[in-house]
Amino acid sequence: MIGGLPLLDGLPAAWAVEWGADRAGRFMGFAVDGVVQRMRWIPPGRFWMGSPASEAGRDEDEGPRHEVEIARGFWLADTPCTQALWEVVMGSNPSRFRSPERPVEQVSWEDCQAFLQRLEARVRGLGGRLPTEREWEYACRAGTDTATWAGDLTLRGVNDAPELDEIAWYGGNSGHGYELPEGLESSGWPEKQYPHEKAGTRPVRGRKANPLGLHDMLGNVLEWCADWYGPYAATRAPAPADPLTGTNRVLRGGSWNSHARYVRAAQRYASDPGSRYSNIGFRLARGQDP
Repeated sequence: MIGGLPLLDGLPAAWAVEWGADRAGRFMGFAVDGVVQRMRWIPPGRFWMGSPASEAGRDEDEGPRHEVEIARGFWLADTPCTQALWEVVMGSNPSRFRSPERPVEQVSWEDCQAFLQRLEARVRGLGGRLPTEREWEYACRAGTDTATWAGDLTLRGVNDAPELDEIAWYGGNSGHGYELPEGLESSGWPEKQYPHEKAGTRPVRGRKANPLGLHDMLGNVLEWCADWYGPYAATRAPAPADPLTGTNRVLRGGSWNSHARYVRAAQRYASDPGSRYSNIGFRLARGQDP
């Protein structure tokens, strides 16, 4: 269940350069040196986090499935952070697959913290942060309880789930029509949905948005979350506190080189907060932490 009204009584924030509402809900956008990032309102509600034992492609750390309350609404970027936004804030571009409208990648969790500090200095009052793991899954599901917001997956092959084609860049389609000189050799990837020989990230918004207006929640790049990685506890809403310490941080969403089974709302990854890979990026959130 998703419901509730946005913050600010519908008035735009001081930093907003655009605002309004459409079929997906309310939005506001900020700008840094002409680069605009739209933020979508995610209303409060409850959802079932994790996957049922029957879900195709499921991993054990996706359970036990448990009810979670998102008590406060928050704002979430409608795309992963682009290379254009990263570069105007940080002054450099670490990405392997260079293109302003592609997601920034090869950024660590620690790099993201530095970005957030610099962004706040450029856009006062924005209060940007990484989403929590539960916020991320709640927003990705957008009121649904299937493997993806578009439905469960038909796993026809390692890199072949037809339901993903319209909503995500993954190992089965990320090289189909790929145009950059730089790309990872992909001719040997097994059981691809489309034949391709070179693959990499793709421009944001190239696939359909979910019902909350969020693009690329699945596929393109894995997205850092605020949390330390840890096992779920079998409790009802509100969920127990997230781990306060750990070794690895949470990543969500699958990426351009992920097998089909890993591109699901419940899929969890864990990586050292210093990790930098060409399939790792992030998405901005703002609003009070749960």
